Formats: sequence, C-alpha cells, structure tokens
Amino acid sequence: MKIDQKKEVRVLLGNVAIARGIVEAGCQVVTSYPGTPSSEIIPAVVGFKKELGLNTYIEWSTNEKVAFDNALAASMAGKRAAVAMKQVGLNVASDSLLSSAYTGVIGGLVIISCDDPGPQSSQTEQDSRFLAMFAKVPVYDPSTPQEAKEMVKEAFKLSEKFQVPVLLRPTIRVSHAKQNVKLFPPEILDRPADFKKNPERWAATPRYRLILHAKLNKALQGIQERFEQDTKWNYEIRKKGSSALGIISCSASFAALMDIQEELNLKEPIDILKIGTPYPLPQKKVEEFIQKHQKVLVIEETDSVIEYQIIDKSKVLGRLTGHVPLESELVPDIIYDILADVLREMGLAELEKSADAKLDKLIENLELPVRRPTLCAGCPERAAFFAIKRALPRAIYPSDIGCYTLGLNLKAVDTVLDMGAGITLASGFYQAYHQDHKDIPIVATMGDSTFYHSGTASLLNAVYNRARFILVLLDNEITAMTGMQPTPGTGIMADGSRGRKVPLEALIKGCGVRWIKTIDPYEVKNFIKLLKEARKYTQSARGGIAVIIARHPCIIKYPEELEEYRIKVEINDECNGCNYCLDFFECPALLLNEEENRVEIDRKFCVDCGVCISACPRGAIIPVED
Repeated sequence: MKIDQKKEVRVLLGNVAIARGIVEAGCQVVTSYPGTPSSEIIPAVVGFKKELGLNTYIEWSTNEKVAFDNALAASMAGKRAAVAMKQVGLNVASDSLLSSAYTGVIGGLVIISCDDPGPQSSQTEQDSRFLAMFAKVPVYDPSTPQEAKEMVKEAFKLSEKFQVPVLLRPTIRVSHAKQNVKLFPPEILDRPADFKKNPERWAATPRYRLILHAKLNKALQGIQERFEQDTKWNYEIRKKGSSALGIISCSASFAALMDIQEELNLKEPIDILKIGTPYPLPQKKVEEFIQKHQKVLVIEETDSVIEYQIIDKSKVLGRLTGHVPLESELVPDIIYDILADVLREMGLAELEKSADAKLDKLIENLELPVRRPTLCAGCPERAAFFAIKRALPRAIYPSDIGCYTLGLNLKAVDTVLDMGAGITLASGFYQAYHQDHKDIPIVATMGDSTFYHSGTASLLNAVYNRARFILVLLDNEITAMTGMQPTPGTGIMADGSRGRKVPLEALIKGCGVRWIKTIDPYEVKNFIKLLKEARKYTQSARGGIAVIIARHPCIIKYPEELEEYRIKVEINDECNGCNYCLDFFECPALLLNEEENRVEIDRKFCVDCGVCISACPRGAIIPVED
C-alpha cells in the first residue's frame, strides 16, 4: 500500500535525501547516535514522519552499538530497520556488525555509516568499506544525494533477498551536498512484529556459526553476481575512439572527476568505470575494463578498497603505486593534479597546475591571521577548564570527544583518544603511577552525552579497580558538538516527545562513586575550591574517585538561561596588555588592541556572562556599574 502523494522534486541535503530514501522504502524503525557527518539523518526522518503522518519509530540511542542492536532486533522481528552513525561510530557497533552478518536478518537492515575523509571533525580518516569487507557485508557507495536516496531503497531489497545487513557508505561531500532530488510516495508495509524463534540461528553456538559463515559466503557470491549484472550503479562512460587511460572511480570522487573531465576537454578521450557497489566488487566488469586500456587509474576515497580487490594490478595506478595520496580528502584540485601527473607520465597531455592551487598561493600571500577553533563566548566549559588549570596546574588532564576537546587551547586537555577514554585513560594513568608508589593529580573531563554513551562502563571499571582521580562531567544538558541532540538527561526523545529522564547523579552513584558534587562552572572561585577538596578526597585513606558535575546549560541551545547570569563588564586602566586573559582564558570576545597595548571587549561576541572577571590577575575586568 502507498500513500496517495504526487511525485515532486525538492532541493535536499544529502543526509535529508538519505532520510527520504529510508521513508520511501517503508522503513519502520530508525535508530542513531549523533556524529558529524551523519547527524542530520534522524531529524530529517522525524520531519518526514510528521509531514506524511507515518507510524515510524525513531530513536536517538545512547551509543552506536545500542542503536545497531535495537535496529537489528526489529529486523529479526520482520520489520525494515535502519541505523545511522559516522565512521568511528561503526567501530563501537563493530561487534554486533560482524555477528549480524552471520546470523543475518529477516526484514531489511540498512546500516548508514557516513565517512569523514579529511578528516573534518573526526579522530580518524578510516574507510567504512574496509570494515564492511572485514564483516563480509555488501556495500553501496553513492556519489550524489539523489543516488544515495535510491541506493537506500535498493539496499533494503538486497538485504531482504539475501537476508544480510547492507551498508550504505556516503562520504561527507555526499552527506552535505545539495541537489534536486525526486521524491516518491513511501511504501506502507503491513508488517507486524513476528519474531520466529530459531536458536540455531539467533543464538548460534560456535558449531552453528561455522554453518552460518558458509551460508554468508554463498550469499556474497550471489550478491557479487547481481552486482556484475548491475548497470544502474556500475557502468562505463566511454568516449569515441580508443583510450590509452581508463579511470575507475566511485562516491564523491566520481562526481568531481566528471566535472573536471568536462572542463578539460582533452583531445585524447578518457574512459571511466563508475563503481557504486565496491564490495563485493564486480570483478569481471572491472577486469574487462582494465584489459581495454594501457593503464587504469583508481580514484576512490577514503582508502584503497577497490584497488586492493583487483586481482591483476599490473596496469593499475593508485594509492599502492604512489599516484594517489595516502591521506586527506580527494577534493577537486587534488584529483585534477593526480590526473595531470598521470597524463604527463603517460605522455598524453600537459596540463597547467590547478586553478585552486593558484588561488591557495594568492590567499597565502595575503598573510591573513590564522584563527584556531575555540569555545563559544560564554561557554561554561571554558570556565570549567580555566578553574581546573588554576586549581591543579600540575595535573594530567585526560579528556574526550566533544566541544570540550577545545580545552586543548586552555592547556587543560592532554589526551583525546575516543568516546569514553577520558575515564579509562585516567584510570590507566593512575594505575601506572601508583605501581611506582607515586601520587599525582589526575583530572579527567567528559561531557554529559559522552558519559551516557560510554562513560558508565569506564567509570564502573575504575571504581572496581580502586583508581583515584577527579572526574569533571561537563553537563551542558545537550549534545552540543553534533547539532544539539537531546541526551537521556533531558528526557526528550528524537521526535520531541517526552521520555524518562536519567539523571547523571543516579548513574554515577550506581557506579559506586561516593563523592559526588554539583556546581555551576560560572562560579569560578567556588569551583577552584571544590576541585582542591576533590583532590584531598582522592588522597585520603578512605578516598577514591571524586566526581564533580559542572552543570550549566549550553548558551547556544538555551540563550534564555543567560538572562539570569547576565553581568556586563568593562576593562579599566589597570590593564597592561599582559595577555594572560587571552592566553589562558581565550574568550573570542576579548581582543588585544596592539596600538594601545591593552585588551578590549568585542561587543559583537560578548554575551555578558561575566566569567572573565576571574580571568584577569590585575583585576582590570570589572562589572559595569548601573
């Protein structure tokens, strides 16, 4: 059954197009944990659900594994389900991913892992296609928002036909591109949950896992044969006449390559093989293409998934031969330069340096000041980091993934590994020094969303193993860095309805922590005092881990909260331009007037939080008198 709705065209962001594909495919359950570049998918599904009056369950989960398992369970019960995350989130869900490939699915299960070559906002440049190969899960690799939407629908069909989970891997330029996208009425699937018990499949012991692995391998053979016949996602673009050079490309690199080729208007034509299903690779199609050319250049990102799968590489140029960079995003000017070098090497053409390279040189000659990323003016996390550094300047500062990574600028962050590692590294540092009978202060920092994501298991382990350190939980009551998604602490669900609040204090206490205090980080002097008390507790005979919840709402999400704290300040003549406030407080609303050698307040950025009063050792920042 389908909703009676006319076909239309809208300009959509790539992630919104993916959300539309999820909806059009009749997906009944959608889960996710936010992470750039995937964060817009869930809100877009919510929007389409409301617009079309659909009965779709949508969930912001506490982490990616939880999201994966919830979607998988729905699939086991026969419903179509999708789970979305960024590439490092797939690491968190990898245990479930590999196991689900063996057990398979009933209703279609589509995993959307948005990759971040560059990286723009991630701790790795990893290629999700490699993890899919490792798990033996087929992959669709879109090059445009329209293609991404249609691939989602195709992925559901493939998943159900072969009863395997399927991965859709858009890169950031697909997720965040905009395009005219054709919309179609969504399918309305009449599929009530109906889980069929089958322990040999769903609860398989190692003996049966071997049998399931054989079935998976057979399914992959069938999928590869299907991809060989596919001309919608895998096809050649041939020019008239013979071509000495062929190019195999995919994803956003293919779209950029097509634009570049049109601009070049080369005398010698170049054939292109577009691959939309990189795993399992349609080997016959690729081999036939290679045989037609003297050399074949593989342009793909983020890594060499297609290139590695090519059996005979004697004619192949790519990352493995040094013709394509091993890191960084393949933006158009880089692809242009790769193509220029290969054409020159083969004696086919002499191309000038890319226009973008010339532009970069011009910009460099302008000698514009470089401004590093910084916390927003009035951010409560700045106040917390400033207090931590003042209270315990010789401590080790393990931290985590989030806005508060920018505590690096305030010299109050020493390590950033992955989600949850702020606590685990703190515990590890303690045990390493304790083994040598040394007592050093350790102050770990972590956000509220990250703690819900992976902090509880880390804290539980640290308490159990008698670690001693201070944990400062930076509770801004939102998942700020990835787009203001709610946390379990807010009690707000993905569609805006009310769930059940899960207070941080209850979780921390449940992990066995006995010393828990809550403070507003805007109260810098009291915060410094509390940090010193926490340090004494970690050193006391019956002490342990001390947890401070630094609670103040994010000023971007909750600007109305500033009204209660608004303190307008000015800088008096005591300022001597020592730059202490600029170097150790680093608020973007504080600027150095080099001519007068004094600091000034930029009213365009200042939010009147008044926290900078504590940041001047000379007392030159003072409240404005009414």
